Amino acid sequence: MRRNNYPYQPLNQNPSVSASNDVLEQENERAEEELKQKIGALKSLTIDIGNEVRYQDKLLRGIDDDMDRTGGFLGTTMGRVLRLSKKGGGRQMCYMFLFVLFVFLLLYFVIKMR
Repeated sequence: MRRNNYPYQPLNQNPSVSASNDVLEQENERAEEELKQKIGALKSLTIDIGNEVRYQDKLLRGIDDDMDRTGGFLGTTMGRVLRLSKKGGGRQMCYMFLFVLFVFLLLYFVIKMR
């Protein structure tokens, strides 16, 4: 809707005003190009960060699955040890303790020799 109260009147442009407008236009175009380059760099960086996050998430899920399996295995093993101790297998417990002690000593000497 056009208002009759404020009619449009173009400014009288002299050559110096036109030249300064051209300079301003060139500066705006240069600034626009710089902004496009920076936006492109940020976009690339954002994509790289997203890929890294997906990769790290995949690794963490794998670790979580491994920990769940290990927890299940350890729980089963501890259940067997408790059943063995309740059945009065004192001799078997002694053998198991000696075996574990032997393994730890063996590992100690292997690590010490390196």
